[in-house]
Amino acid sequence: MKIAIPGGTGQVGTLLARAFHHDGQEVIVLGRRPSQPAPWRVEQWDPGDVAEWANKLDGVDVVINLAGRSVNCRYTAENQQEILQSRVESVRAVGQAISNAKQPPRLWLQASTATIYAHTYGAPNDEVSGVIGGAEPDAPGGWRFSIEVATAWEKALDEIPLLGTRKVKMRSAVIMSPDRGGIFDTLLALVRRGLGGASGDGRQYISWIHEVDFIRAVYFLIEHNDVDGVVNLASPNPVPNREFMASLRQAWGTKIGLPAAEWMLGIGAVFLRTETELILKSRRVIPGRLLREGFSFTYPEWANAAHELCERWKANRALR
Repeated sequence: MKIAIPGGTGQVGTLLARAFHHDGQEVIVLGRRPSQPAPWRVEQWDPGDVAEWANKLDGVDVVINLAGRSVNCRYTAENQQEILQSRVESVRAVGQAISNAKQPPRLWLQASTATIYAHTYGAPNDEVSGVIGGAEPDAPGGWRFSIEVATAWEKALDEIPLLGTRKVKMRSAVIMSPDRGGIFDTLLALVRRGLGGASGDGRQYISWIHEVDFIRAVYFLIEHNDVDGVVNLASPNPVPNREFMASLRQAWGTKIGLPAAEWMLGIGAVFLRTETELILKSRRVIPGRLLREGFSFTYPEWANAAHELCERWKANRALR
């Protein structure tokens, strides 16, 4: 199988490319500024100049578009414009390349985000009954930007008419892997330093998915030709932040975890040049379609996932 991954030089793209390459698939990663050597094919692309790279999507079986500027930044007007523009433009560019292909891919997996759903402590959001965010009375106004980006991202995909190419919007939760620099590595660093307590009041739900299940879910979508449209890629068991961090401390083998009040997170976000939304928004998302289609999770519970990730994190560092 031949798989192209535009925007695949980041952590998520690396997870997928590594798994596909290990399984013997032919992988082409397209990046704006690819620099790190990899055992799979990595090439440069510019979404603004489709003619330069469009032929790379001709004849591939699957396109997985992950392109878009990171949201882990301060939401200045300039950054907001870049975040929104980078996502919408990449979708349109990939769509144009597929439309012009003599042998177009049979599947387009388009990255989206579970953040599109409303901030809630109540009923979980699935693909059918889930509430799209942006109008929550108890959510800061600044959080609406993430909803606007996710909505525009998906709308751009819907506006591209394609014959013979199945389209899937992957609303992914936080992907947990032991790789350096990822969200799990960051959270574990807090635990290792005795700072891994609850964030804010600790009630906000964290929707997550273990990297093994994320990769398996992507394969599942590739193999099931009758699945299209919106699919939530998340564990069936999101947990409140307080419980999430307690399980991570237990998995690491420590009892101490100093909490961080909301005002402390606000100050820290300024210094780290990010937004508190990433940790304070309550994302309670479940994978309704995956479960209905018969997908079985290897790590449905956070406690078991955290233990496996901690052990692999240790093993990875021991090899260096």
